[in-house]
Amino acid sequence: MRKNIFQIAMSAAAAVVISLVFVLIFTLIIQLFSLPLGAVKPVNQVFKIVAIAAGGLIFIRGEKGLIKGLIYGITAVLATYLLFGLISCSFDISWFFAIEILIGAVAGAITGVIAVNIKNKA
Repeated sequence: MRKNIFQIAMSAAAAVVISLVFVLIFTLIIQLFSLPLGAVKPVNQVFKIVAIAAGGLIFIRGEKGLIKGLIYGITAVLATYLLFGLISCSFDISWFFAIEILIGAVAGAITGVIAVNIKNKA
């Protein structure tokens, strides 16, 4: 039980850190190249999915990858929402946030299944 909680927590933390790094780099790119603001939301979604996948592939092991992935995907989305909300001093909850949680859960679940099967084969 402790191992599972530790794996979920570490996966979510890794996803948050990776997402933060991606967003900081993308912010620099926006500043340098004057990209349109309409590109921000889709690119941020891709960053979150990649960050969730990376966190799961690094830390999820053992069995029950679907459940672990589902939980850490949701946890990562909530943690990034809180972090970026604190940074921007804005906590807007909308339908988009619900969709974001669903995307995070699906990305986490898929990654969890893949990570468990990769780790078992290696």
